[in-house]
Amino acid sequence: MELRQLEYFVAVAEERNFTRAAERVHISQSGVSAQIRQLELELGAPLFDRSGRTVTLTAAGTAALDHARAALAAAGAVGQAVGEVTGLIRGSLTLGMVVGCTLTPLFDALAAFHQAHPGVEIALREDGSDRLVEGVRTGSLDLAVIGAAGAAPADLESLTIVSERLVVAVPDGHPLARRRRVTLRDLAPHPLACMPSGTGLRTLFDQACAARGLRPTIALQAGAADALAGLAARGLAVTVLSESMAARYGDRLTVRPLDDIEEPALLALVWKGAHGPGVREFLTYGRRAFTSGPAS
Repeated sequence: MELRQLEYFVAVAEERNFTRAAERVHISQSGVSAQIRQLELELGAPLFDRSGRTVTLTAAGTAALDHARAALAAAGAVGQAVGEVTGLIRGSLTLGMVVGCTLTPLFDALAAFHQAHPGVEIALREDGSDRLVEGVRTGSLDLAVIGAAGAAPADLESLTIVSERLVVAVPDGHPLARRRRVTLRDLAPHPLACMPSGTGLRTLFDQACAARGLRPTIALQAGAADALAGLAARGLAVTVLSESMAARYGDRLTVRPLDDIEEPALLALVWKGAHGPGVREFLTYGRRAFTSGPAS
């Protein structure tokens, strides 16, 4: 039994998909499958039920998962202990990033961290906020930049990067452009273009609509603000964005605040309370980058 086999096993268990697991560990799907089969032969039991559309753990796989995670954590702790004694930080740092993220300070922090600690392998994973939060909780991610509605998850440590209200953006001449204030009920007659489910903006918007018994028509979805703004500018839909996102498109869109959503949309960096030296060091660069200037 090898550590890499345990790493692949944990990746498949958390991703519930061999293709996504292969992307995560940076080898081919066939390579992951072969190593998992070898591990199952050594253990004498199948670890996964492969009969459905998603891969699920068998009883044996469920029993093995926590031990596999512990073994990987213990192996990582060896390098961390030596690094703390010698002053060198090695290993890996896996950072999650919400879909469509274009935060310049995040990339600045990563560049500064890499320059200072070239022995740390950096991996980036882009996904919806819900899956990123779960990745931090399970340990498949060290940190993540997520979108959140009102507050970051209470069970994780967090650093708020952006906190701002939701707005709607429409082309000049649209009926909503003539209003000084727009409410959620005002959106009912219009098709909407929104971020996908699982993102912070969409969660906040959906919760606000549900609280008022409203079911707006989500006609189009896109993970990038540029795409949403482009759809709105062509009159295809009213788009819902955050204030800073919408501010980039003032030359072609009229922006109005959603008057009855007072709770802010957040972008936050989240991590577990117990963490290794790589995370601690990256947080130093992250705090410096995110507090020294505006996020963009």
